[in-house]
Amino acid sequence: MRLTVLVGPGLVADAALLASLTAATCAELDVAGRVVTAGSADEMRSLLAATDQPVVALPGPTPAARALIGAQPSGVVWYDLTVEPPVPGAVHLAGRGLWGLAWAVRHAVHRHRTPATRIAYGPEPDQWGDLRLPSAPHTEAAPVAVLLHGGFWRSIWGADLMDALAVDLARRGYACWNLEYRRPDRHGWDATTRDVEAGLVALRELARDRPLDLDRIVVLGHSAGGQLALRAAADLVGRTSGPRVALAVSLAGVLDLTEGERRYLGDGAVAAALGGSPVTAPRRYAESDPMRRLPTRVPTLLVQGTEDSLDLVDANRRYAVAAADAGDDVRYLEQPGDHFAVIDPASAVWHDTMTAVDARLGR
Repeated sequence: MRLTVLVGPGLVADAALLASLTAATCAELDVAGRVVTAGSADEMRSLLAATDQPVVALPGPTPAARALIGAQPSGVVWYDLTVEPPVPGAVHLAGRGLWGLAWAVRHAVHRHRTPATRIAYGPEPDQWGDLRLPSAPHTEAAPVAVLLHGGFWRSIWGADLMDALAVDLARRGYACWNLEYRRPDRHGWDATTRDVEAGLVALRELARDRPLDLDRIVVLGHSAGGQLALRAAADLVGRTSGPRVALAVSLAGVLDLTEGERRYLGDGAVAAALGGSPVTAPRRYAESDPMRRLPTRVPTLLVQGTEDSLDLVDANRRYAVAAADAGDDVRYLEQPGDHFAVIDPASAVWHDTMTAVDARLGR
């Protein structure tokens, strides 16, 4: 496999940095990589049409090059260094700066190596999930792992953050449902929470013609997704409209929204997402703050890296104590690692996380 980073005309970026970041990320993924610069939109179109290998295309600012987004082969991952609205029908990442190129390269490689089936659970462009079934054939229904990405609930971050875990979980025998949802910066907080629940409820429809074991559902959320995972699991307790979550896993989760808002966590991410403070948006904090939803009555695994933000370490430790005091079945796993070690399939903390998940689900 050889991945191409195709640079559009007029892109504002240092060529040496693009080359070094591409080389480092391709080495991490054990693929060959190259950077090619197109002098015009027509050249860009020709280069895209001439390859069946994974491509990350950086369109740049020119209207002619940008018009190609979504009109080219589906194997192309488009990445804008700047913040741009997504283009419907395109695999389009945006707004993460130069570092985001690494995530785009990973997404392109994972899509090429282990394709997922993208399934809509609603009419909006962000209401979809990537479904990967177990890599090896199984005679029984597979347990289901639902992934909820983080990114402080901001639209520049998406489900591609969880690609590597999705691939790893499928190899471990799980049916993996990597869920995208509308983020509150563009659609409001209530749309976000409705989407997560709708994505979980959609598992019933998916299980009609697929071997999915809905009695063994584990929801794994990273960072802001950890908060969403715990809320969704608690919301579904006792409801007949959706499946029951057997285990909720928070991976470096944001588990104290009230205190996080007071500490201006993530440059004000909590208040921005929920549309105010606990004083001005009391209903949303009451419904969504994990600390205020105890007991959840859902078995819970909290995973936290010691080299992460001290505010996250603090919140996770306090939540573990509060959940146990409230009578919840909770386990706290804290190990060396930064904020992304908990979603790195090669890390020791992920290995121990899955040992705990497998044991809980009887595998």
